[in-house]
Amino acid sequence: MTIVSLSLNETMLDELDRVQEAMGFSGRSEVIRAAIRMLLAEFKEESLTGRVGGILLLIHGHEAESLVTNVKHNFLDIIHTQLHNRFKEGKCLELFLVEGEADRVKEMTRTFQKADSIELTRLVVA
Repeated sequence: MTIVSLSLNETMLDELDRVQEAMGFSGRSEVIRAAIRMLLAEFKEESLTGRVGGILLLIHGHEAESLVTNVKHNFLDIIHTQLHNRFKEGKCLELFLVEGEADRVKEMTRTFQKADSIELTRLVVA
């Protein structure tokens, strides 16, 4: 493996050590490699082209139900399945199995990302 030097301020180093301890990583390098994998996956999702499939995950409060329904109706052409679950008081989890042109999948994802009432939006592509 190639060795790469990295400069961090004390705050970041303390946080890195806390993550390492809390998540059971064997060392700082393991944490940094995991973080890089996450960043690369996110970058891959931003640069999608062609036909893609994946899962779009949302977490939102109950007040966002009408928004979710409206967006869903605008993207029925790429949604195969939707799963809705109330997982704690006032919070809902939505899973959309999507497949279609990358631009359309990204458009749906961005629609939810822009909405203030959606707490978390994550696209995971296969």
